[in-house]
Amino acid sequence: MYEDLFGLREPAFNMTPDPRFMYFSGQHREAMTLLCYGVQSRCGFMQITGEIGAGKTTLCRTFLDQTQSKVHTALIFNPKMSESEMLEAIIEDFGVEPALNGKKSCFDALNRFLLREADKGMNAVVIIDEAQLLHPNVLEEIRLLSNLETATKKLIQIILVGQPELRDVLNRPELTQLRQRITIRFHLTALNRKDTFSYIQHRLNVAGSSGDYFTDEAVDRIYALSGGIPRVINTLANRAMMAAYTHHARVITPSMVELAQADLEGILV
Repeated sequence: MYEDLFGLREPAFNMTPDPRFMYFSGQHREAMTLLCYGVQSRCGFMQITGEIGAGKTTLCRTFLDQTQSKVHTALIFNPKMSESEMLEAIIEDFGVEPALNGKKSCFDALNRFLLREADKGMNAVVIIDEAQLLHPNVLEEIRLLSNLETATKKLIQIILVGQPELRDVLNRPELTQLRQRITIRFHLTALNRKDTFSYIQHRLNVAGSSGDYFTDEAVDRIYALSGGIPRVINTLANRAMMAAYTHHARVITPSMVELAQADLEGILV
């Protein structure tokens, strides 16, 4: 809608986890480094937590984008399933077809696949998003997957991604064995003011921008209203650019950010 006015090839603040728009703050770079290390070292279990909209899914998508030539991946975005459904979803994503129905057949087929691919120098990663929603029984089933190993290395790496509540779930007494197997943990926090400015500019540049359209005061207001949460920044910045478009303006001011916030809250102004 506003792309032509601002000289953009595409919208800059879509809500999809597009790796092209990944902004590496210091903490996001650290999280990426840890994920790469964990997978390359075959650490087994890893845990990434963060508030809603902190960029966890985009981080994982970017990680997969950078490692796809050496890693087979299974992505689980809807973890509300039974133990058998989870196992079936994982092997289906890997493209594994068990000879028979049943858990043992699934495990055997997965183990053969992992051994074969490990011999080729390939790794295998399961990423489970919204992992705080997993039932403890399903988490225990996932723990059993880490038993698929040789004498020298883990055959499958599992990344649990979720909101802060995931830490509470994993602290349950019955999940002690799983908790002890998690070798890498990282918690994503909100962006600071400097990173909020850089984040906005980065997304504009990826979308084709050749200028600065948000005043410093407008960024200050976005930061204050969003708390530095990327998803909220996207929403406010997108609505503010729409407000600028309707006013035929190519500079986004604090008043336009206020209009964006009012629009989101359903307030007539």
